[in-house]
Amino acid sequence: MSTPRNRSHDGCWTCKRIRRKCDQTHPACLVCQRRAVKCEGYEIRLRWGSGIASRGRFIGACEPVEASIPPRVKGRRRDLSRERRRASGTLCSEIYQSSGWLTLSQTNEPATVPEVNPDIQSSAADEKERLFREFLSSGINVLHSTSVNDARINLKLRLPTLCVQSSSLYVICVALQASMSPNLRSQFFEHFDVALNLFRAELSRNVTYLEDGTLTAGLLLCSIGLMHAMPWTMHLHGMYGILQAHGLHGPGEQTEFRTHLLEVMGVMDLPTFTVGRSTSLGFWRRYCRGRVPSQPSSGDEEVEVVSGLPRSLLDIISCIGEGATEEHFWDWSGSPGSLSQHQLWEAYRLAGMLAVRHSELLSVPQPQTMQTDKEASRVVVLPSTAIIVSRVLSHLDALRRASPEEEAKGSLILNAIKYPAFIAGLQADIFNAHPEFKVVIRCCLSTYQHRHRFGEDFDLLLEVLEEWWVHHHEMTSPHQLALGREMEIGLL
Repeated sequence: MSTPRNRSHDGCWTCKRIRRKCDQTHPACLVCQRRAVKCEGYEIRLRWGSGIASRGRFIGACEPVEASIPPRVKGRRRDLSRERRRASGTLCSEIYQSSGWLTLSQTNEPATVPEVNPDIQSSAADEKERLFREFLSSGINVLHSTSVNDARINLKLRLPTLCVQSSSLYVICVALQASMSPNLRSQFFEHFDVALNLFRAELSRNVTYLEDGTLTAGLLLCSIGLMHAMPWTMHLHGMYGILQAHGLHGPGEQTEFRTHLLEVMGVMDLPTFTVGRSTSLGFWRRYCRGRVPSQPSSGDEEVEVVSGLPRSLLDIISCIGEGATEEHFWDWSGSPGSLSQHQLWEAYRLAGMLAVRHSELLSVPQPQTMQTDKEASRVVVLPSTAIIVSRVLSHLDALRRASPEEEAKGSLILNAIKYPAFIAGLQADIFNAHPEFKVVIRCCLSTYQHRHRFGEDFDLLLEVLEEWWVHHHEMTSPHQLALGREMEIGLL
């Protein structure tokens, strides 16, 4: 009887490929020498993950990641056991242990799925359809910050068609809705794992043009990561690589929906809008800044629907770290809107000043800017940091107190309060000197959770602030806290 072969995990690449036990002798193993074959060695092999590759399926990759161990043969008992373990609560950390596009779930070829009872399969399909319809009716509202009745939010009408175009989009919508249901936590991880692999496979096939369905799927996948503080920027980088290589709009006429998707990508990439991310593509600054609305006479057309902010204010925020000054925010002339919108926009304008003034807290370099003679001769007296923080909190508290009335109008404005709340909250010395300021922040964030029955990202953000208020003297920036917890928290 032949001796069974043992799988080699730490041996040379030759032994790994044929699943033979390796004695791990360096520089060449004795097993290969005895068999008179070339030993391929033990060095780490790299493949491009997400950002600067110039051709092939990994076009646009920015950094290499370790190559996977050769795939196992399908159908083994241990493979099936692994598939069942994917539903466990440890799946989330398993998916993101490695950087870039390669994850642990990708390093092994998917196992053969055992036969499923038709009744169980039908029940699972019905559950997915229920979650998808629930997402269309209510869950989709967490993605916008204007109102539920905003006619420009046309994703709901387009989703069925886009799901035909993108095989991953439907599963991502199901996963997003499941993530907002505490009683479906285990199912969420199952849906998310499937959605993640479907999207990556789909993205690898979009080597000539990034279709609307795939771009929508990627942005919603980023939204899941954003809501659960799981790393998601690599998805933006992957899509950006294709867009950069083959154009933003692809063949055919430029559409308003495509422009909307690109703006969403730009908002997600804005500097200072994410805690635990060190780089920004500068997408809004490069491709969206200065866009002229299709109907410039309408105030609503000047507001981007996901962030709920005027595009002119987003233009300034996009230049933080690239020449934006406090004076640019101070001189912003505003935009037509409701009273509650003006409260929000003022909070953002003042928070932008804090972001520029204390850029070291946000890991945003502030370059030296050259002033014109006119600007140099103009004397502007700007308020102190303590006064700016007080004013930001007053606007947020006004929004919180008006939330019942705003909710009756279908307003989604509280979806957008994280950024000014967090930026103001970074002034730990001021908050420790004024405990009432902490109460305002806590009330604002808990109000969101109470109204929408979901607020994990708000809870995580508040946890970071609470720890920052206590230990800020021991750390360089709150990014250190997020990176230490392997979190990437979005502020939009």
